[in-house]
Amino acid sequence: MKLRQVLPSRLRSRVATLTSATVHVPGVGRPTVDAAVRTAVAGAIGTGERLRFDYETRSGTTSRRDIEPHRLVYWRGHWYLAGWDPERGDWRAFRVDRIVPKTPNGPRFTPRMVPEAEIAERVQRGVGTATWRFRATVRMAASESEIRAKIPAALSVEPDGPDHCVVQVGSDTSQMLTCYRGLADVEFEVLDAPELAEQLLATAERFRWAAGHQ
Repeated sequence: MKLRQVLPSRLRSRVATLTSATVHVPGVGRPTVDAAVRTAVAGAIGTGERLRFDYETRSGTTSRRDIEPHRLVYWRGHWYLAGWDPERGDWRAFRVDRIVPKTPNGPRFTPRMVPEAEIAERVQRGVGTATWRFRATVRMAASESEIRAKIPAALSVEPDGPDHCVVQVGSDTSQMLTCYRGLADVEFEVLDAPELAEQLLATAERFRWAAGHQ
């Protein structure tokens, strides 16, 4: 017998709401957020009500937000709220552990029909855009669909002919970016970011030396 079947009806409803409102991105990590906050966010998603909350940014400042909540996304050990910001006219991602919900919720809204995979991609890209210290533009020998599958957190992917794309990528360091581009297993050229080009040459020389001194 499944655990959900033996729970009281109130708890069954809460579990069902959390499950339907959640998207998991594959990766290692454990949840790091107050369950009551996550339940409040999931509840607003389930009822289709705008969520009002105070939000603490990375710099420590606090602002009041009024968002159309869409999904909770779990990625790299953190919960994120993916929602539509009517004031900015765009999607936004918020760390749930920095959210302080305000009651009551706002008015009801009509949820936007967006595939869960796209929501997860938007969160990955949005988080990367906010936190990456190093960015570069590269031209990669693969189609747009291949690049999006291999590099879901790319800042942008623009087709450049039938078999190439111009991709904006980022990471904390040029060393990490060099490793990530190698893992994609796609030929590419650096269009800007001379620091990345220098790191690629240094890494290539190190690997060449290692291959010749087994």
